[in-house]
Amino acid sequence: MSRVRAAVLQMCSANDVDANLATLRAAAADAAGEGVRLLALPENFAYMGARAVDKLAIAERPGSGPIQGACAELARRHGMWLIAGTIALADPEEPHRIIAACIVYDDQGRPRARYDKAHLFDVEGADGRSYRESATIAPGPARAVLSDGPGGRGGLSVCYDLRFPELYRRQVEEGALWLAVPSAFTQATGRDHWAPLLAARAIENQCFVLAPNQCGTHADGRATWGHSRIVGPWGELLAECNNAPGLAVAELDLAAQAALRRRFPALTHRRFV
Repeated sequence: MSRVRAAVLQMCSANDVDANLATLRAAAADAAGEGVRLLALPENFAYMGARAVDKLAIAERPGSGPIQGACAELARRHGMWLIAGTIALADPEEPHRIIAACIVYDDQGRPRARYDKAHLFDVEGADGRSYRESATIAPGPARAVLSDGPGGRGGLSVCYDLRFPELYRRQVEEGALWLAVPSAFTQATGRDHWAPLLAARAIENQCFVLAPNQCGTHADGRATWGHSRIVGPWGELLAECNNAPGLAVAELDLAAQAALRRRFPALTHRRFV
């Protein structure tokens, strides 16, 4: 199909899985009512704890658990594809760390692709906080993961990955038409870098970018930026949330994207490969 309605969900996730899943269920119903076929959720949509280690307690085995089950059921019920931000999966080889897995469910509720967050946010933040994701998250393999879906083939990434353009170029080389960036960008970095980085990834790859983000202040005191966006392949803003939870919905015009790539074939002009 040449046109697909897509949405990104902005959440202020709490340290309560049941409450967060209730929010997701209501939002998925709203998205379905607007004809959405592809819904992207933010990083940590199901849980943001008071401490980094708290996520170990809610980690699930791959393929089973209430969070994965809820995502599969919602995709099946509403007949939509679901990009499930990140889900904490248990790592049997590392009991003190989890895997931050972005899982794509098709419209029958079947898992179709899984990307494990590769770049971890180990920085002294612009907000004065110290972040050490590697203390509680095991990095995924350095490989591009793509998923087919109603918007054609798309590339998967998570939050801090956005700063590493080589990942997205690899995805485009493998046929990506859209790029998913489920995030929990902090207010301090989001204010200065969120919009420019999203636009850059869209423009340089001539792709749609689906960027659901967390917003508000969470149980650990961390403040996230919000401003979830859908960006077009020319860098144009197609839809955006403000600072509150909600949905941003846009139509992905795949025929117009194909015409842009023919008219402005920058991807074929690369010499440093």
